[in-house]
Amino acid sequence: MKQKELASLSLEELWQLFPIILTPHQSIWISWYREEKELLERELPHINRISHIGSTAIKGIWAKPTIDILVESHKEKKLADFKNAIERCGYICMAESSNRIDFNKGYTLQGFAERTFHLHLRYIGDNDELYFRDYLLENASVAKEYERLKLKLWKQYEHDRDAYTSHKSEFIKYYTEKGKSLFTDKYNVHI
Repeated sequence: MKQKELASLSLEELWQLFPIILTPHQSIWISWYREEKELLERELPHINRISHIGSTAIKGIWAKPTIDILVESHKEKKLADFKNAIERCGYICMAESSNRIDFNKGYTLQGFAERTFHLHLRYIGDNDELYFRDYLLENASVAKEYERLKLKLWKQYEHDRDAYTSHKSEFIKYYTEKGKSLFTDKYNVHI
């Protein structure tokens, strides 16, 4: 889908076309991530780190079948300098600020493509998702609790992504902080 076509749709139209969908974990998701990572590494040689984040990175829990990718750059680079290379990889820029750029891939006027991606371009250290992911990977019971929360919210907010996300935020924040207490040295990169 072209950016102009997406931009012409209202938020409500986008939410109807792209509802919240949850599915059991699919083992193919890791392969899709790895293929996409290889593509991004070729096109973005000066990136610091590329990571698989979000629920598709957590084996055994239901997730939206969208691969979330965190791409981190050193602060001496301008994020906007990576934009064209990422767009050449088939991504559409959806939101942009000086310290974050978000991209989507796999969105069509007919709905989701088979493979759908969200790419989050950030500076090194803006990576709370890594702590949350790793905490869930280390704590299967918490991962299942997160799954139950998402399943509870799914149908109620199927066509309201903002509300769906908002209702998960306290849970995510709490376990992100627990993850930071355990994994600070792992992701605390000195710049």
